[in-house]
Amino acid sequence: MKYSQATDYALHVMLHLVMSDPDKSVSVQTLAERLNVSRTYLSKMMAQLVKAGLIQSVSGVNGGYRLRKRSEDISFLDVIQAIEGTASFYECTLDHGSECLIQQVVLDAERQMEEYLQHKKIADLIQ
Repeated sequence: MKYSQATDYALHVMLHLVMSDPDKSVSVQTLAERLNVSRTYLSKMMAQLVKAGLIQSVSGVNGGYRLRKRSEDISFLDVIQAIEGTASFYECTLDHGSECLIQQVVLDAERQMEEYLQHKKIADLIQ
């Protein structure tokens, strides 16, 4: 299983925002330079984080992005699902439905990983 590059960037952006002054917005240009990534690509990914309610976009001269939620409330899973969605990584392609023993094992492993990522907060990294 592999997460997309957008998820990698999103997690790094969220860490940067958690470490930033909560009263100041961080520009997409600053974030793009810090991550050494295209501003256009980063803007599309940031739109997904805004849509998920994790960050907010601030207009104006001092505009940019800031956290919408308290940093202690933002989990790794929140960020990953904002970018990757909530679909399962595995789906049995044989025609025996939910009775597939292999699928049951893989889905159980995914649930355990999701539980771990839900409890792991981005803010935990700076403590």
